[in-house]
Amino acid sequence: MLSRPCPVSRRRSPLLVALLAGAAPILGAGRAGAQEPAEAIALDTITVAGAPAFRETAAGPVQGYRATRSATATKTDTALRDLPQTVNVIPREVLVDRQETRLTDALFNVSNVQPAGTLQGRTETYNIRGFNTQTYAIDGVFLNQASNFFVTKRDLADVERIEVLKGPASVLYGRGDPGGVINIVTRQPSLVPTADASVQGGSFGFRRVQGSVSGPIPSAEGLAGRVSFATEADPTFRNYGGRDNSRNFVAPAFSWNPSPDTRVTFLGEFTKQDGQYDEGLTAFRGRVPLDNIARYYGEPFARYNAMANFGTLKIEHDFNENLMIRQVLNAQGGGFDLISPRATGVNAAGTVLTRRLTATNSTYASVDSQTELVAKFDWLGLRHTALVGIEYINGYRHSYSTQGNIASVSFLNPVFGALPGALSLQSDLRQKNELTGLYAQDQIELGYGLQLLLGVRYDTGEQFYFSRLPTSRSLPPTQELSGVSPRVGLIYRPAEPLALYASYSTSFKPQTANVLGAVNPSPETGEQYEVGARYDINPGLTLSTAAFRITRNNVAASDPVNSGFSVITGQQRSEGVEADLAGTVLPGWKVIGGVGYLDARITRDTTFAIGNRLVGVPAFSGSVWTTYQVQEGPWRGLGVGAGVTYVGKRTGDLNNNYTVGAYARVDAAVFYDLDEHARFSLNLRNLTDARYVEQPYNQFNNVPGAPFTVLATITGRW
Repeated sequence: MLSRPCPVSRRRSPLLVALLAGAAPILGAGRAGAQEPAEAIALDTITVAGAPAFRETAAGPVQGYRATRSATATKTDTALRDLPQTVNVIPREVLVDRQETRLTDALFNVSNVQPAGTLQGRTETYNIRGFNTQTYAIDGVFLNQASNFFVTKRDLADVERIEVLKGPASVLYGRGDPGGVINIVTRQPSLVPTADASVQGGSFGFRRVQGSVSGPIPSAEGLAGRVSFATEADPTFRNYGGRDNSRNFVAPAFSWNPSPDTRVTFLGEFTKQDGQYDEGLTAFRGRVPLDNIARYYGEPFARYNAMANFGTLKIEHDFNENLMIRQVLNAQGGGFDLISPRATGVNAAGTVLTRRLTATNSTYASVDSQTELVAKFDWLGLRHTALVGIEYINGYRHSYSTQGNIASVSFLNPVFGALPGALSLQSDLRQKNELTGLYAQDQIELGYGLQLLLGVRYDTGEQFYFSRLPTSRSLPPTQELSGVSPRVGLIYRPAEPLALYASYSTSFKPQTANVLGAVNPSPETGEQYEVGARYDINPGLTLSTAAFRITRNNVAASDPVNSGFSVITGQQRSEGVEADLAGTVLPGWKVIGGVGYLDARITRDTTFAIGNRLVGVPAFSGSVWTTYQVQEGPWRGLGVGAGVTYVGKRTGDLNNNYTVGAYARVDAAVFYDLDEHARFSLNLRNLTDARYVEQPYNQFNNVPGAPFTVLATITGRW
């Protein structure tokens, strides 16, 4: 870190010194993570007596591209090198430099994570280490406990960092997918006034405004607030007949310290999304035609409208320096409605695509309560950090679907204008999950460079799950659920820059997919064995590697016969290796990226062939993004960035009836900090204008990647 005296007088006013001392540790967060404070635009550093140095916390901003702490894997503020499971962190500075507007684009920076379908343009789903996940957590609280996907796309306006815990994590989160957990860590309120705002415009009519304002609230001492907001309209490159996709987002947050030992925080998020229902491209004869990536098989009247709202209240109190209690309360609610034609088949000649009309109305609501004690103590000559907790969740959803007839269209040249027919009942899905989880964890320092992590969780409760068909009228009884989820991990640090680890972890998840005629299907379970290492190449650059094997049982997959439904398959296995690099190479030069190899297949099944590859999982994939910003001279503040994303070929369904090809996408950026208050950036994506399928899901749902696009952004920071 540079520390060079500024050519100003040694005599400074007391007011200036006080202001600088209060603002110095927070400037990085207030500037939306745009750059590392000591390596920003090479402004002279003013050394102020009494100003504390930056100290990273698990819930706060990150300097540069490398995080050093996280709470996602343990629910305690823990150094990443002390975790026996892979956690990859994408700091806000990466989001700012790349000008990410999609969670999907941000996650390309993490090895063995791939987008896995938008569910017809409604949301985002992902494959983590080969296994699909359709939900995520916000500040450690899972969304949609009774639903199988979050109903809106994630906005990034209030995101401080994105963390990916790889592998099962039910010991702390209860329900969850064996591939891993995506945890969104949000920006916290600040007692020092800060603000930032951006205006964006880009190809195909894209436009967006976002911002975040934070500062003290004078009504009470220690009370601070933050409001983050965003609004965007995106016609996209797809041929919708002139319609926009739009999203409006607002997130108020408050923090209050009524005493030095008590902390109260609140976060609310409210999202309204209106967009086109878009299945993407259709596969035919083993491939997805890419001659026209704008081709759309719906109608201009097809729409998807959704709202998602939630609020989280967290209260922490320190009894003393070694004992803390935490209470988290979360409430969620929302829903969606849609109407659209959906593809059902292609004739043998490949000239006509048949369709049916679908309309759905779905609502959900849930509550989540977490009560936890964190204690630090010495016992039997060993240092312990223990966590014990109890979690209660109660979630409900109701999805009512109707269907009807609508005319077919040309497969190669679809024309709008078909009129919808009469609708009749398709399915009536009702689901309720009520679970109580008891969990305990102990992080033990054994000495001699060894650390041990032990954890176990017991979930018990009941599930009501019923998918009614037109001929069914009776309601089934509820199903009792229970599951035990252990975890154990060992860390060995033979030398200061190197940490080695091995771990075993498990997952447990009630079924949420819409299974045709199913009554209370069995929960899904999973287990993982992992070994890995973390090595600090230099004080600001870390390389992490891992090898793993995950087994998943009772998996829900797309029904190959009944469109819109799922089937419960037998067993799947994923094994592979990966490596991730993040941090600062030299002053002003930052890098983030990763590479991975996966062998993900069906290992036991009565519906699909054993040995088939899992949907959308490439054998090889990788990405790298790097930036350099001039530190001295007349061009200081000027930065350039470049990156490549490679994804290997993938199968589009569990029958392996078709594949989508490998692709490499090249991106670049130029940005300039006029001063500490303003930045102009120009981001170029898919420079080679490559045509590819970004997200295969099934024969009729294949999301094409965007062509060459340009995005211009003006950002102000105060």
